Amino acid sequence: MAVTDAAHGAVAVTDAAHARRGVYGISVMSELSGVGPQTLRLYERRGLLTPARTGGGTRRYSEADLATLRRISALIADGVNLTGIGVILALETQNTILAERVAQLNRTSEDAASESDNRSSE
Repeated sequence: MAVTDAAHGAVAVTDAAHARRGVYGISVMSELSGVGPQTLRLYERRGLLTPARTGGGTRRYSEADLATLRRISALIADGVNLTGIGVILALETQNTILAERVAQLNRTSEDAASESDNRSSE
């Protein structure tokens, strides 16, 4: 969720944290996604999914993991192998980070320009 209004910044952080909180066990995740538990374990071994772990070591999947799993399934349906999926997911993550950074820099630039305009009009 991209939020440009500073007043909503706390909501965005809360939503992002909630989306990454592991709440689903492997059987529930399997049922929600239609992907078998062994395949989920394979994706984890390949580094495509990184579920949280409880103190006892039980996997806990989040909403963000479910979204990633849906993306993985779509890429598999398109004929992409697991190595390619890893590269694509890494590039998409990097692209998201860079886009957020550009937006942040634009906001900083706009704030500086606005501040400069305010000083020159005084």
